[in-house]
Amino acid sequence: MRLTPRQQPLPTREFGRARHRTTRRSWAAATAAGALAAGLLSGPAASARPFPEPPGDAEAMKTTMSRALPSPPGGANVRVLAFYGSAAPGDESPVVDAAIAAIERIGRSGPAAQRFTVTATDDPAVFTNAGQLGKYNAVAFVTGGGDVLDAEQEAGLEAYMEAGGGFLGLHDAARAEPYSSWFTGLVGARPKDEGPSAVQRATVEVGDRQGPATKDLPLEWKRPDRWLNWETNPSGAVHTVARVRESTYKPGAGANGWDHPVSWCRDYDGGRSFYTGMGGTADAYDETDFRTHLRGALLWTSRLVRADCKAAITTNYKAERLTRPNKPGENDQIGEPHGLVTAPDGKVFYIGRGGADSSRPVITDWNDPDVGKGRGEIHVYDPKTGQATLAGAVSVFGNKGGGGELIKNEEGLLGIELDPRFEDNGWVYLHYTPHARIDRDTHMGERYVSRFTYDKASGKLAMDSEKVLLKWPVQIHSCCHAGGGMAWDSQGNLYIATGDNNSSGSSDGYSGNNPQPNFKGVSFADARRTSGNTNNLNGKILRIHPEPDGTYTLPQGNLFTGKEPDEGGGKTRGEIYVMGVRNPARISVDKRTDTLYAGWVGPDAGQPSTTWGPAKYDTFAAITHASNRGWPYCMGNNQPYRDRNLPDPSKPLGWYDCENLRNESPNNDGLVKIPPAEPNTIWYSPQGGGIDYPRDANGVPSYRTEEQKQLLPWLKGGGQATMNGPVYRYDPASTSADKWPAYWDGKWFVGDFYDGDQPRHAVLTDPKTVGKGGLPVHAESLRKIIPVGNDRIKNLMDWKFAPDGSLYVLDYGRGFFTSDAKSALWRVTYTGGEATPAAGDLARKAQR
Repeated sequence: MRLTPRQQPLPTREFGRARHRTTRRSWAAATAAGALAAGLLSGPAASARPFPEPPGDAEAMKTTMSRALPSPPGGANVRVLAFYGSAAPGDESPVVDAAIAAIERIGRSGPAAQRFTVTATDDPAVFTNAGQLGKYNAVAFVTGGGDVLDAEQEAGLEAYMEAGGGFLGLHDAARAEPYSSWFTGLVGARPKDEGPSAVQRATVEVGDRQGPATKDLPLEWKRPDRWLNWETNPSGAVHTVARVRESTYKPGAGANGWDHPVSWCRDYDGGRSFYTGMGGTADAYDETDFRTHLRGALLWTSRLVRADCKAAITTNYKAERLTRPNKPGENDQIGEPHGLVTAPDGKVFYIGRGGADSSRPVITDWNDPDVGKGRGEIHVYDPKTGQATLAGAVSVFGNKGGGGELIKNEEGLLGIELDPRFEDNGWVYLHYTPHARIDRDTHMGERYVSRFTYDKASGKLAMDSEKVLLKWPVQIHSCCHAGGGMAWDSQGNLYIATGDNNSSGSSDGYSGNNPQPNFKGVSFADARRTSGNTNNLNGKILRIHPEPDGTYTLPQGNLFTGKEPDEGGGKTRGEIYVMGVRNPARISVDKRTDTLYAGWVGPDAGQPSTTWGPAKYDTFAAITHASNRGWPYCMGNNQPYRDRNLPDPSKPLGWYDCENLRNESPNNDGLVKIPPAEPNTIWYSPQGGGIDYPRDANGVPSYRTEEQKQLLPWLKGGGQATMNGPVYRYDPASTSADKWPAYWDGKWFVGDFYDGDQPRHAVLTDPKTVGKGGLPVHAESLRKIIPVGNDRIKNLMDWKFAPDGSLYVLDYGRGFFTSDAKSALWRVTYTGGEATPAAGDLARKAQR
């Protein structure tokens, strides 16, 4: 209902309003207005308290209102007050009329249990009348902005929020009370003067898929509005539910960048506040989706439903270092961090690759039987005791320290997983390079995937229980790219990530396709020998089904069966699920969908080349089927490299055809005609995220930096090394107080070893395009939740969610090929508490 100051009801959508002075008025004027409002706003409720004598200042008014207001305000007969007071002279904006009409329409529609009545007024005196204000579950500001409340009236609104009231601000409400820091906190941010004035169509990324205001909206919501730029970006201080994508419109000089919030909420000063920067046109309120957005906001602010408006607020998370620095000369707490996995009982198993700490010598002389010998260690952290213990160790090759490509080495203990029935059988799987299997003459080694048994009583691995499931040869003459991550799907299939076993040198940082460098006939600079080879297990993600007897079978749906008759037969391996990856150190599988998520490090070129192809692209891929991801032929969204071959690899040949690939390397013993490359989900370089270029008639990009466009503006590289993370799945049955909230459910965590501009984000993919080259539709930074910095989690090495919903993170430390005092296991927990309002404070208890 809308009423004029003379309490004269007018026909719907034809209401008048009185103009009220919005300067800081005297108490006498406020009292007169308050008395008038007490009559016009439907009269005092039976339980209303007598209105007090006028206090001398705003603080006294706040105290008086606080004593008189019910807590929480409003009741089961849910009411919303639409306040449209404005400091702007002239006729009322049609936007105000449309907004109030929309709120009324929302209140009359939907399930009966979610309906409410609406009263509209432009008289601010209601905010000093506790008897009237206390009847409203929520207040909606549809004001055109300006100084619309005097000090006492603002104090009354503050008291209302402290009593547990709800507030909804629409568009220009962020311009109201411009001199009030409290009101700035209430709305969350203030618009910049610089910004577009025209109505523009843009894409809104709806990142909150759980909240009542957004759960029913499209992931990518295309709509016109007058878009606001913010003086201070509120992300992290508020719970942002939607962002506008600046690349889809012209944001003007005051642009906020890729993280441009447009709607948000938070619990504020005892109450609930929701603000949207949308609704700047009258037509907006005729949109079904926008009214759906407002409906959810009104249901929460009026206490008809609960919502979590804390989950994206960074101060609601606690990062705690769990392990201490090692004792001198010992790895009692942690080895050279290289991976972790969590057990059903909450224990964390984490591994050290085998690099020695700085106090221990390394042996690099191939004439010494102990060349590269290290100890790959398995530690276990028990959250119940807060203690870390050494559970076992394997002798590995890979401890050669730093140095050039022919000195350093990345082999060692590379991956760990626990059997799906670990609670019953105690089986632990290790992916490692046993020192006992190296050949010092040929500089060849073997990679093992072995099963060990963990004894729960002693807390130790029975090292003599080893069963070798799978082994294959690797060259160890030159560094690098060992891969190592492992993961299970819901069908009990084990995925094993292997690197391309190739040097980063000899190709100027572009495609690793130089066939010439070799040691005793084995190439170490040609990834066509490995990643691009259908008959080699390096540069792949393998998929096998371990059997109880320590063998394995091959699941259906791998890239090859191993029995292909093509080109004479015997040129494929049935273990291959994914080929064409470079160094996939971390992989994960979302067991709800069985989508495989992987990330791999790219080559070293800092700039694209019109001769050789793209700059280094570190890559993430959401993989839904067996496929070739492109390396060393194509990168990113199928951007090709230039071929090279003998007799002169320095001379460029033709561009690779990503859809019709041929492996014509002299080092290839697999198929010549190989599967086409498929575009990946995320790629980034020093130039930015998702770099792309115009293409010629043959599909070859220009690779000219002045012509590049950035498809993923939230990303940037430099020094870079991808660290793929998990997809979070919220467990509503869990009673853990530490679990991350449902807001993060279904979001994919992507990160980088480095903590500068590199990614540390949670992203959303579109189920319609995931695995088909579709880009993420939304990203948000985790840099303040999983904190960066030298004394925080600077060098991200692995991250996994535990059954209790907390996140465990490995920080590698500040050196290379060694552990140091910063090498540590961390835990990140949620401290924000339950959704609001409390179940007992819901206006209608059936809505719990």
